[in-house]
Amino acid sequence: MPISDVKALTFDVFGTVVDWRGSVSREIGALANERGLEVDADLFADEWRAGYGPGMNKVRTGEWEWIGIDAIHRRRLDELLVQFGISGLTEEETAHLNKVWHRLDPWPEAVEGLTRLKGKFIICTLSNGSVALLTNMAKRAGLPWDCVLSSELSGHYKPDPQSYLKAAELLGLESGEVMMTAAHQGDLLASAKSGLHTAFVRRPDEFGHGTGLGNTANPESDPSFDFAADSFNDLADQLGCPR
Repeated sequence: MPISDVKALTFDVFGTVVDWRGSVSREIGALANERGLEVDADLFADEWRAGYGPGMNKVRTGEWEWIGIDAIHRRRLDELLVQFGISGLTEEETAHLNKVWHRLDPWPEAVEGLTRLKGKFIICTLSNGSVALLTNMAKRAGLPWDCVLSSELSGHYKPDPQSYLKAAELLGLESGEVMMTAAHQGDLLASAKSGLHTAFVRRPDEFGHGTGLGNTANPESDPSFDFAADSFNDLADQLGCPR
């Protein structure tokens, strides 16, 4: 379908809408200060996030039965607390820390840009985070979603095609009437194979300011996306959304 037929934008969340690394690092740093520990909070955040993909792959390959992201995060957290020498947390404190992923802060322009996009399109999440996680995050951060969709509703994690197709189905749309919006090329390329349009949003600071590890694909060298933008406001401008 032509791009003019797009009625809904679905959004990856971790790294695209919210600053997971900065948010997790701040909370780990606060915990370390409270306990009088020396912990590299940025490294802890990176190591925690690094367990995300392998955990999902274990579910995808059948090594683990289906478990949600909170459970995947908790299995990795238990390992990291030992690795970083953080001890003495109660179960209640550990469970609260594990839900830091429900409390991530949005990128500075995210709420404004999403609000503009919402004026013209249906906007909703399409994340590997659970419905509960994404709802809690939106409530806390003021993210103006029309609805919260998660890959868990399909029983498959992205980039499995079922996750993209299920989102379109739940919205009552054809896949070509949906545009996946993400800072991660793999997510977009997978969604395009399922017939969705694609919008790439650069997040050069996803892995920390100045690290050079963020997502900065050049549409001239990789022209596979329908749109490439530097922010949600930039994307809104390109899509003709009023301020």
